[in-house]
Amino acid sequence: MSAITLKIDDRQIATLTLNRPVIHNAFDDTLIREITEKIRELEKNSTLRALVLASTGSSFSAGADLQWMRRMASASMEVNQQDAELLGGMLRRLHLFPRPTIAAVQGAAFGGGVGLVAVCDIAIASEMASFSLSEVKLGLIPAVISPYVIGAIGERNARRYFLSAEKFTAAEALRIGLLHEVVPPDHLARTVERVIESVLQGGPRAQVAAKRLIDDIAGKRIDPNMLDDTARRIASIRSSDEGKEGVAAFLDKRKPNWM
Repeated sequence: MSAITLKIDDRQIATLTLNRPVIHNAFDDTLIREITEKIRELEKNSTLRALVLASTGSSFSAGADLQWMRRMASASMEVNQQDAELLGGMLRRLHLFPRPTIAAVQGAAFGGGVGLVAVCDIAIASEMASFSLSEVKLGLIPAVISPYVIGAIGERNARRYFLSAEKFTAAEALRIGLLHEVVPPDHLARTVERVIESVLQGGPRAQVAAKRLIDDIAGKRIDPNMLDDTARRIASIRSSDEGKEGVAAFLDKRKPNWM
């Protein structure tokens, strides 16, 4: 049985599914390499509209595989550094993925699994999902996932959950910003589908530009350089073929050609 599956439907929606339910979709260096390779393949697909990250079984991801952690515990500092960079590279590729990314969280997400949720643009979970940044219980820290998790839940909430390693509910994950929506288990698929339908209404190039805009603007000081940059961005996209088509379609009360 493959550790991951990849399907692309006729709308060009890719679904990348973690498929190690027996070990709660825990990941190791092999799985990280497989996911990274699949993401690289998808990056080259210029017609792709969105990427859904999902899992099989009762857990979304239990984080690091125990056997992998055991190997790393006896490895050198250099090997551990290389190993951590492998995970960091995968998360960065997901973060920078040019199309909208959606996490469909059906069950528990612990440790690095929380990082997978945080790195996606949109995160939707079942009411049955649970979460924990459990690293300190093992004498470790959530270092590689921290930029994305802190970006999602903020410094104050990170201080609580990084230090206490408490398990928290989907409702709490929604409150602190890790999730965008929590739904009954039997509504998860249809809610993800509703979000996909909304994504498909947006201009593909505009969505790529919007993701880049967020990364370039978030947390930066508002100064003349930023104002000039944002003005250039809107001017460029207004004068693009997609921008002209979108405005024309709106004024003509019709669907744009990308739909």
